[in-house]
Amino acid sequence: MLTSILSALIISVTSLGPTAAAPAAVDAAAIDALVEQYREQTSLPGVAVAVTHGTEVVHTAGYGHTPDGDAVSAHTVMAAASVSKSFTALAVLRLVEDGRIGLDDPVRVHLPEFTMADPRAADVTVRQLLDQTSGMSDTTHRSFSGPPVHTLEEAVAAMRDSALAADPGTRWEYHNPNFQVAARLVEVVGGVPFAEYLRRHVFAPLGMRDSGTADTARDLPPSARGHIKVLGLPVALPEPPAFGNGSGGVLTSAHDLAAWLIAQHNEGRGPDGAVVATPRSIAEAHTPSAVSESYGLGWFVGVTPSGARLIDHGGDLFTSTAYQALLPDSGHGIAVMANTGLQHGDAQALGERLIALVEGRQVPPAGDPSAVVDAVLLVLALAVAALAVRGVLRSGRWADRRRSAARLVPLVLPLLLLATVHRVVGYLYRGRDVAWLQVPHLYPTFTVVLAVASLGGVAVLVARLVAISARRADAG
Repeated sequence: MLTSILSALIISVTSLGPTAAAPAAVDAAAIDALVEQYREQTSLPGVAVAVTHGTEVVHTAGYGHTPDGDAVSAHTVMAAASVSKSFTALAVLRLVEDGRIGLDDPVRVHLPEFTMADPRAADVTVRQLLDQTSGMSDTTHRSFSGPPVHTLEEAVAAMRDSALAADPGTRWEYHNPNFQVAARLVEVVGGVPFAEYLRRHVFAPLGMRDSGTADTARDLPPSARGHIKVLGLPVALPEPPAFGNGSGGVLTSAHDLAAWLIAQHNEGRGPDGAVVATPRSIAEAHTPSAVSESYGLGWFVGVTPSGARLIDHGGDLFTSTAYQALLPDSGHGIAVMANTGLQHGDAQALGERLIALVEGRQVPPAGDPSAVVDAVLLVLALAVAALAVRGVLRSGRWADRRRSAARLVPLVLPLLLLATVHRVVGYLYRGRDVAWLQVPHLYPTFTVVLAVASLGGVAVLVARLVAISARRADAG
């Protein structure tokens, strides 16, 4: 499971294959049928989809419902998550077009407040923020599990005591704060809040009237909240606390993403001809860096299973996901926003099936094995609870045998693991920063097992200590 999640977060494709065959004819009915089939197979509660071709909208629609029970439509506002990085990159490129910054300028020239406890930070360039080669890393700056921040200014200030994990420009590493610094740069150089800059220079020209940004999880509107799944069934939960503007804060709709996809395919011109970027800026964003070979400026670059060129980016929150894809060879654009969390990756899975539909490939059936895993873990939790009750009831007998107190130590190990489980998960994610409250959203039933084991261990420990004390009192 961890491998599949990591592959959704970091896609590494290093070469372009042959051009795919001519795409199949795709219409609204075919898209609707594919989406509804996927929802039936996975119990996906709500999803919004946009498909474009050249400068035309093929279909935008919503399916299912929000956590509040409202129907999802083409205009329902949902979270774009890390798809937001492409918007931040375009905002920076607009400043480059205006001659106000250069991509290879040191960030600190334009943003003096960007300081770190590492002299190498002075060499980090604007480009290196956007192509994720700055040297900043989750291993040296904990943006999720560290002290909370609420604004872009605070997010940049929180980096002052952090170091780099590599020399700037020498290693690619996915790190959300790269784009938070970039968004703060837009605020300072652009002279307006980041949300306002996007509204003026991207959203309004493209007619994206549903779109805006959120700073933290608490700013998400009800329609942008989502679910986890337990036993294969969706359970509505609030997104765990986190800051995400610049790296994952865009709120948008399927209707608006259609205009965005068209602008990406049409050299920066929207459906009505409005210009939001130059052809050079669009090409720059879609070109991979020499260091990563598969990541441009806020976009991954690779190929589809048929060998066609693919420019895409996924987005993962803990209760919702998003995905966008450009197919330059066929001219198609695809965007998906789903209100289930990253454990299931529904937005990207559905997006990949829509790509298969466009390319005329067989669409594989969908499935979600997590229901079986959940059932096994919940049975295990019941067994652990039963053993704990047995241990409490037999604590007197245990004390009568005058066992060593050292044998009580294993009883606290589940509690220690429960307290530090986010560090373990972060290690399994190859150093990614994970906050404790995010773990139950990733692995809800495993967290239940660990919590039951922790409570049971403590209960047995207390019962045995009480029994030992009573035996000593009787002996005295």
